[in-house]
Amino acid sequence: MPLGSLRPPRPRELPARQQDGLIALTVLAVGLAIYLSDIYRLLPGPDPFGHWVRLLELAALCGLVFLRRWVPGGVLLATAVLAADLALGPSLPVVVVYTDFLYAATLYGSRRTSRVLIGVAAAAAVTVLVAALVAAVQWRTAVLAALGILPFLLVPVWWGANVRQHRDIAATERANAGQLAKIAELDRRAAVAAERARMARDLHDVVAGHLSAIAIQSEAALSMAADPKMSRAVLEAVRENSVSALDEMRAMIGLLRAEDGEPGYEATAPARLAELSRLVDSARATGMDVTVDSTVDGTAELPAAVDLTAYRIAQEALTNAVKHAPGAKVQVRIRRDHGLLTVEVGNELRTAAPRAGGTGHGLASMAERASAVGGTLSAGPSGPGWLVRAELPLAKGRT
Repeated sequence: MPLGSLRPPRPRELPARQQDGLIALTVLAVGLAIYLSDIYRLLPGPDPFGHWVRLLELAALCGLVFLRRWVPGGVLLATAVLAADLALGPSLPVVVVYTDFLYAATLYGSRRTSRVLIGVAAAAAVTVLVAALVAAVQWRTAVLAALGILPFLLVPVWWGANVRQHRDIAATERANAGQLAKIAELDRRAAVAAERARMARDLHDVVAGHLSAIAIQSEAALSMAADPKMSRAVLEAVRENSVSALDEMRAMIGLLRAEDGEPGYEATAPARLAELSRLVDSARATGMDVTVDSTVDGTAELPAAVDLTAYRIAQEALTNAVKHAPGAKVQVRIRRDHGLLTVEVGNELRTAAPRAGGTGHGLASMAERASAVGGTLSAGPSGPGWLVRAELPLAKGRT
């Protein structure tokens, strides 16, 4: 056991009741010593009432010490004891203990009690000074008498008010620190949730885009066994989708594993609309009739975020068309006009069952991507077919 754990607790580390008990015992011991040494009289002359009366006053004050924190009227009871002591002739122990009641009432009482005590102490100080000037023969004597009495009234109240002010400031700072810690925790959770949502979108693009295409193209290859040339074209598209999926998964895993200052896997360049032909070829390999009408060529300079978002939306829309309308006609239209990049992917609706099911996350992922760059996305029936339309602002994408 460490030696530090064997030390007795300091007085300020004790519970409040034990602290007050220790104060009461100390007051009683010091008061007895002062009374027995006959140096307790604040006015000259003998004490006609004897020690027993003074000891009763001291015992009453020591009992009231236990109420100094919790009973606001404790200072009133102590004031009654002080009044009796002043009537008998003021004694040093009673006056000194009474100052502790003033301090405790100012510190532990309600705010209203503290304000009242400050006002009462100020009024009492003025009253004592005026009474001393009236009663004394010389004004110098009155001033000296007042200076001897006023500290017993003003110092404990001022001290208690000062300690209370610092205690309230500390409590406010602790509350603010707690609120800031809570806000920081909420921010951290929000950042984690946002990062998880972003990772989910990226994983969905890789899995639902490439791997779904692989599954559909593999099925097409099996059905084209009699046409070696077409089967080879489909298998080449399968291989291209597989390599692309592996590259993107490798880059994502490398980013997650890399730490600050440590190199991860070599990062791959983000997908761009310039690579749209790969998506179109992959869809055509499954038997889809895809036409492209684009005013944005491969050399167009687009904001990176908008470029990637447009590519992912086109990828998801084509994947959904391949899954839910196999063999249908698909038209891809891309326009750049008035600060907007518009991506439209429309396909025929087929009554036949789709070749592959979906998780229902595709439309939500596209909408989230469009919203992330300040754009909008709509998807639904349009005439005889289904239309996905995204409008992406170019200005916001540059920021």
